[in-house]
Amino acid sequence: MQYRMDGKSGNRLSVLGFGCMRFPRKGTSIDMGKTERLIMEAVNRGVNYFDTAYIYGGSEEALGHVLEKNKVRDKVFIATKLPLILARTPADFDRFFNKSLERLRTDRIDYYLLHMLTGRRQWEKFRDMGIEEWIAEQKKAGRIDRAGFSFHGSQEEFIRLLDVYDWEFCQIQYNYAQENYQAGKTGLLKAAAKGLPVIVMEPLLGGKLAAALPRQAEEVFRASGKKAAERALRWVWNHKEATVVLSGMNDPAQLEENLLAAEDALPGSLTAGEQEAYRRVMEIFGASYKIPCTGCNYCMPCPQHVNIPGCFAAYNTSFALGWVQGMQQYVTSATLTAEQAGGSGLCVKCGKCESRCPQHIPVVKSLEAVRKRMEPLPFRGILGIIRTVLGHSKGKIGSPARQFRERNQGA
Repeated sequence: MQYRMDGKSGNRLSVLGFGCMRFPRKGTSIDMGKTERLIMEAVNRGVNYFDTAYIYGGSEEALGHVLEKNKVRDKVFIATKLPLILARTPADFDRFFNKSLERLRTDRIDYYLLHMLTGRRQWEKFRDMGIEEWIAEQKKAGRIDRAGFSFHGSQEEFIRLLDVYDWEFCQIQYNYAQENYQAGKTGLLKAAAKGLPVIVMEPLLGGKLAAALPRQAEEVFRASGKKAAERALRWVWNHKEATVVLSGMNDPAQLEENLLAAEDALPGSLTAGEQEAYRRVMEIFGASYKIPCTGCNYCMPCPQHVNIPGCFAAYNTSFALGWVQGMQQYVTSATLTAEQAGGSGLCVKCGKCESRCPQHIPVVKSLEAVRKRMEPLPFRGILGIIRTVLGHSKGKIGSPARQFRERNQGA
C-alpha cells in the first residue's frame, strides 16, 4: 500500500480509501458477514481511510460494529458527514453528529465533512446558523479532528469556497471522463496549492468507467495490459495532488484488484503509451458528447443563474453513459438538490454567454436542446410532485431546493 501525507495534520493516508456507501447487501439490509470480511481484509492490507455518511443507510452502523468488534478503531481514520440537506436549525448539528458517533461507536471523528456543499450561498446560510462556532466547539472537545467539505457544485463556486473558511481537507469528484466537471482539475490544483489534502470520490463514475465502457474503449485498455477499473484509478493516482482515492468496493474481487493496483500508485508514473490509451478512450467518449463544452466557465456567471457548464456536462453524460446517469447528474447539479437555481429552463435567451464562449458554442440553442432532453414534460410533473412531498418551495425547475425529509436519507 502506498501512502500520501496529509500536510495539515501529518497523517499518512492510504492512497486507496474505502468508500462505504456501497457495502454488499442482503435484500434491503447490509450483509454484515461479507462487509466485515471486506473491511478487515482492507485494514489488514493497509487501507486506513474509511468514508461513510449519515445518510448512507446502515453504513455508519456497519462500519462502527466491525471496527469495534475487531478492535481496530485506532488503526484507521473515519470520515463521515453532516447532512446539510437535512439540517434546518443549529440544534440539528448536535443531533446528527451525536447520532453518527453513536452509530460508529466512537468518541471522535477524524475527518468530518459538510456533506454536499454546493456553493458560497449555501455556506453563508450555515455560517449564519453558527456552523463555524459549532465546529470550533467540537474540535476543542476533541470530538472532531479535521473539518472539511464534500463538493457538488460548479468550479467557480468551489474556488470561492476554498477561501471562506480555514478548511483542513476537501472531497471532490474527479475522473478521466470528467476532468473539468464540478471542481475539476483547476479546483484540484488550487486546493492542493492551499495545502489541503484532497479526497477524490467517483474515480470510476459510479462504476461506469469499469463495467459500462463502450466496447471499443474496453479494447483499448485491454490492449494496454490493464483492466478498465485499474486504469481509472491509476489516472487519478497519477496526480500528486490527489491524496486519497475512494472506491466503493463490495466484493472480494474488486477489493483485491484495487489493493494490487495501489501497491505502485505513484504520481507521475503513467508512460507516454499509457497516456495515449486514455486519449484514445476519450476520443470514443467524445463521439457521444454532443456539446463541445470544456467546462472553462467563461460563460459564467449567468444573469439567470443557469449552471451552463453543469447543464452541458449532464446532457453529454446522458449520451455517453446513458440517459439515467445523465439525468442523475442533471438533477444533482442543477435542479432538485442544488442550493442555487441552475436548470436550463431558466434561460431567457439574453445571449450574453455566447459572446464569452471560446469554443463558439451556440449556448442558447444548446440550452434549448438540454431542456428538451433533460426536462421533458413528464419529468417536470414528477419533479413538482417530489418537491411537494419533500416540502420544497413551489416553482419552476431550477428553483432553490430546501431540505430532504429524513425518510429519504437512505437514498
